[in-house]
Amino acid sequence: MTRIFIPTDSLDDWRRLLADPEQQWQEGRTAKRLAQAWIDADGFPPAVSRVLRLSGPEIFRNIDILLAVPEHQVPLPGGGSASSNDLFVLAKSRGQLNTFMIAGKADETFDPTVSEWLQDAAEGKKKRRADICSTIGVKEDQVADMPYRLLHQTAAAVLEAERFSAANAVYLVHSFSETDEGSDDFVRFARLYGLVPESNRLHFAGRVNKVRLFVGWIADVRWCRILSSIGRDERPPSFLPNDRSCRQGWSRWTAISRRPERSPSRGTDYLP
Repeated sequence: MTRIFIPTDSLDDWRRLLADPEQQWQEGRTAKRLAQAWIDADGFPPAVSRVLRLSGPEIFRNIDILLAVPEHQVPLPGGGSASSNDLFVLAKSRGQLNTFMIAGKADETFDPTVSEWLQDAAEGKKKRRADICSTIGVKEDQVADMPYRLLHQTAAAVLEAERFSAANAVYLVHSFSETDEGSDDFVRFARLYGLVPESNRLHFAGRVNKVRLFVGWIADVRWCRILSSIGRDERPPSFLPNDRSCRQGWSRWTAISRRPERSPSRGTDYLP
């Protein structure tokens, strides 16, 4: 993996970094949706910025991106294949560095579960599982039915925080799925940390060594974008698509938006 990164000027620059551009770069698929959202924003996209501003701790409310690297590869403990991540972001706020590992999500499923990944596994994979669990602060006997992707990408966020001497590591799933495809997997993953996760909120998962770890699911879908543009107290507008997923999504989002701001669900030990 090279340590020299070339700036992107267009979507085509992002596209060429993909492992299989012909297959991955299609309308509605994760890679293209994520690239469009982040390049158009030239910073944190509105859906992400809103969650950081309204549901995260104060340190995330005024935050600037220093660099963002698409298709970021992070070496994992024990050697072997690196963790492949859709987008890595290094940001700064209140004099502290923060690492973000962003996983794009459309309607594709997550990777196989850990138990499926371990089928006919050599000792090297078992050691990698142990190292990843140690890195992110969870127990090996709890992850068999978890998507392997959620684990190794969270580990990548923590490892990059350690490499950059960052105070906070954030793992975000940036979802464009109208049906919340994969959200059940994320809920089970968050429960490893004793969390009861909510869509469009940032949750403090705990301290891993000296790094504070946060996780979140960003629902960047039609009803969220409409709501953000017209205000949270309005009735569902007539132009909202008249399908069940959008109407249910509107109800969930307005309920969350009307709650008073509060800290993540693990108390205040995440504070500096």
